[in-house]
Amino acid sequence: MSMKSGLVDFKPPTKLQLAALWTSVMFLYVYGDYFDLYQPGKLAAVARGEFGIGLPTDIASIFAAAMMTIPSLMIWLSLALPPVLSKWLNALFGVLYSLILAATMRGAAPFYLLLGVVEIALTLTIAVIALRWPKHAQEV
Repeated sequence: MSMKSGLVDFKPPTKLQLAALWTSVMFLYVYGDYFDLYQPGKLAAVARGEFGIGLPTDIASIFAAAMMTIPSLMIWLSLALPPVLSKWLNALFGVLYSLILAATMRGAAPFYLLLGVVEIALTLTIAVIALRWPKHAQEV
């Protein structure tokens, strides 16, 4: 245990780190979508069934739900799956969601750009932590 500052330090297990990072990502996704509703004309467009991605409402809704289902489930799966499966799913989805975010940020409102940069940093961190999963127990 590190006592340099007089405080006991704790290094959370890899599974807990990943679950916490996915939780943070999900909060940012929800806040981004919530703040987006305050953009002029956004609520009226949503009321008309326009999601801004050029797809019919039902398909856009299913697409959006599917996109949010994976990170939501990764919070639990990061804790519940066997380490090898969790490692590879976290690495895969961490990189995939970083790419999706980077591809969808063009022309976004400034608050979305800020959230997007943080979300990319977090999802890349997820991938890095997963790929560096320790093979031996760590001392606390």
